[in-house]
Amino acid sequence: MRAAHHPDYLFIALVWILTAGGLACLLSASMILGKTNFNDPFYYLKHQLLYGGTIGLLGFLLTSRLYYRKLEKLALPLLLIGIFLMVLVFSPLGYEVKGAKRWLNLGFISFQPGEFLKLAFVIYLAAWLTKRSSKSKNFAEGFLPFLFFLAIISALFIFQRSTSTLFVILGAAIIIYFLSRAKLLYIGLIAILGIALLATLIMLRPYQMERLLSFMNYGEEPQGRDYQINQALIAIGSGGIFGVGFGNAVSKYNYLPEPMGDSIFAIIAQEFGLVGVIIIISLYLVFLFRGLNISKNSPDNFSQLLSAGLSIMVAIQVFINIGAMSKLLPLTGQTLPFISYGGTSLAILLTSMGIIANISKYTTR
Repeated sequence: MRAAHHPDYLFIALVWILTAGGLACLLSASMILGKTNFNDPFYYLKHQLLYGGTIGLLGFLLTSRLYYRKLEKLALPLLLIGIFLMVLVFSPLGYEVKGAKRWLNLGFISFQPGEFLKLAFVIYLAAWLTKRSSKSKNFAEGFLPFLFFLAIISALFIFQRSTSTLFVILGAAIIIYFLSRAKLLYIGLIAILGIALLATLIMLRPYQMERLLSFMNYGEEPQGRDYQINQALIAIGSGGIFGVGFGNAVSKYNYLPEPMGDSIFAIIAQEFGLVGVIIIISLYLVFLFRGLNISKNSPDNFSQLLSAGLSIMVAIQVFINIGAMSKLLPLTGQTLPFISYGGTSLAILLTSMGIIANISKYTTR
C-alpha cells in the first residue's frame, strides 16, 4: 500500500459547496409545493437533509476513510446486491411513481435501487477491466463479456422505464471501457448499438416520442407537449444578468413542472441570472477537472478507471439536465446532481465522492 498524503481539499470543497448551494436552491424551489402539499414550506428540504444529506455524509465519511482497493474485492457482491434490489422493484415491495416503477419500499425506508446500481456497476467495471486489462482488446474475451454486462444492466433500467439514467450509466461505462485501452472499433460498435437501442425505445414508448417531436418540431403545441420547455425557457430568459433574487422566481408557482426536480436549473437561472448560471457551470467544470486530475495521477488502473468513471457519470448527468432545460437536447427527466430533490440520489452521490476523495490521498504528487 502506498503511503497516504492529504486528500484533494479543492475537490472535497467543491463537493460540499455544490451540496450546500443545492440545498439552498432546493429550499427556494420547493417552498410553495411544501406549503401546498404538506402545510410545511421546509418539508422537502428537511426530507433531503434527513435521507440524502445525513446518509450521504455518513457514506462520504466511510468511503473517504475506507482504503479504495478494498472495493475491488467487494465489486462483485455489490453488483449482485444492486441487481437483486433492482429485481425486487418488480415484486410487491416495489411501487410506481408517475408511471415508472423505480422505487423500493422496505417499510422503514424507501429508495431508488437504480442509484445504488449505478455506483456498483462502475465499481465492478473498474475492477473487472483492471483484472482483464490485457484482454480488453480481445473480441471474445474482452468485448463480448463487456457487451453482456451492458445488456443485463440495460434490461433492468429499460423495464423500469428509466431511459435517461440508462444512458448516463452507458455513457460512463463506455468511457471506462475506452480508458482501459479497448479498440476504437469496439467503442464504435457499442455506440451504434446504443443509438439503435435509443431509437427502438423512442418508437415503442409514446411519451418519449412526444419529447422527441417537441424537440424537433418546437412551437407546434405551446400548451401541449412544448409546455415544459416553454416554461423553462421563459424562466431562464427572465432571469437576465443578475436574476430576480433568491426566492423570487415566479415560475415555481404552478407554471414550471418539477421545479425542484429536473427543472430546478431553470429556477436557478431565473433567481440568479446569467451570473449564477456561469458560477454553477464553472463549479461543475472545475469539479470534473479535479476528478479527472485525480484519475490521471492515480496509482493503479483500478483507481484510475474508478475515479474517472464516477466523475464522468456526474458530468454526463449535468450535461443532459442543463442541455434539456436549455433546449439543446430533448427533455429527459434527468435531475441535476447535488441540487435536484432526491434523497437516494444525493446519498449515493456523496458516497461516490468519498471514494474519489479516498483515491486522491494516494495519487502521485
